[in-house]
Amino acid sequence: MATKTQKKNAFYAQSGGVTAVINASACGVIQTARAHRDRIGKVYAGRNGIIGALTEDLIDTSRESAATIAALRSTPSGAFGSCRYKLKSLETHRREYERLIEVFRAHDIGYFFYNGGGDSADTCYKVSQLSEAMGYPIQAIHVPKTVDNDLPITDCCPGFGSVAKYVAVSALEASFDVRSMAKTSTKVFVLEVMGRHAGWIAAAGGLIEDHGIPVVVLFPEIEFDPQKFLARVDRLVKEHGYVTVVVSEGCHYPDGHFLAEQGSQDAFGHAQLGGAAPVVANMIKDTLGHKFHWAVADYLQRAARHIASKTDVKHAWELGAAAVKLALQGHNAVMPTIDRLSDAPYRYRIGVAPLAKVANVEKFMPRSFIKRDGFGITDKCKAYLKPLIQGEDYPAYKGGMPVYATLKNLPVPRKLPAFELGK
Repeated sequence: MATKTQKKNAFYAQSGGVTAVINASACGVIQTARAHRDRIGKVYAGRNGIIGALTEDLIDTSRESAATIAALRSTPSGAFGSCRYKLKSLETHRREYERLIEVFRAHDIGYFFYNGGGDSADTCYKVSQLSEAMGYPIQAIHVPKTVDNDLPITDCCPGFGSVAKYVAVSALEASFDVRSMAKTSTKVFVLEVMGRHAGWIAAAGGLIEDHGIPVVVLFPEIEFDPQKFLARVDRLVKEHGYVTVVVSEGCHYPDGHFLAEQGSQDAFGHAQLGGAAPVVANMIKDTLGHKFHWAVADYLQRAARHIASKTDVKHAWELGAAAVKLALQGHNAVMPTIDRLSDAPYRYRIGVAPLAKVANVEKFMPRSFIKRDGFGITDKCKAYLKPLIQGEDYPAYKGGMPVYATLKNLPVPRKLPAFELGK
């Protein structure tokens, strides 16, 4: 644990797919660290995430103005660059973990704040374990972030609320369009959203039901049955003249094959997904003959800072700040959490979870959140989702466009020999 006589620098990195509010967490980390200069020296950021630590490509955030750091709160994407680089087991890739400790030692870093999802939680936990074994203790604190909302223990994850808001609003607006054209034209609109194993994002599309929109939601948690699905779509078109389908990219058949599987893998070894919407839309056209349009939200859903949830922005900043406070209190190998106290009014507190119980654990949609027929969300789910999409936190605008921060990202001089990744 760092003390007043052992002032240490901090290292912060962003991991995996970015979000509309991950920079708000960075803002919370940096602003809170600056408020405790008696305990924390400089905050260094990893250029392109953990790769920046491995290659000693560090960014000196102390050379950014207070106004620029504050502007991160309303700027989407990863201000320091992120990456999909997974540090594997200590047994097979010990060299990389030891390199991290060497870099931390060389730059007098005593705090490690890793902002990401499940894989980064695992890395953070392993770093905390190895650092003590190597005689150079690092207080490793994980800052939760994932649009998939699949980290355990915490009620929700920063990034999810804004994606949920984007999906719900986009599905509603597109549905109004389809409804206006249904008499002579399009009768089915299919929207594909992110969510490999958990259907939280797709669930947000189900909120349009409260606006009188006939909607079918396809979750990864529910095995896809083409016959039942087509029957439901046909019935809704006959009743309402049109229907909106929200499909998770992780929707799969009973044998486990994804509707959207492309036959390739990403950097984490996961099946590369993308294309569930056209599969579903063409299935409807070929079987039922209904004219359709489809869209894939893709990066738009996670980059849409202009329609970010105010609740989500607040969560993101607070959890970044909480990570620093936990470190200053002497915590290690933990993650700050959102602990919900009530739905209406929405109340919560900041809690803490041990990384040993977070790493490599996925949180799926409870069955009680999914309708019995598997094609929509329950009132219980709506009560969970609605507080998370509440409020608007618009960025400043100039000339009709949002004003987003671009950092100088000035480098920290290297002190160690070069290091090759993957060796």
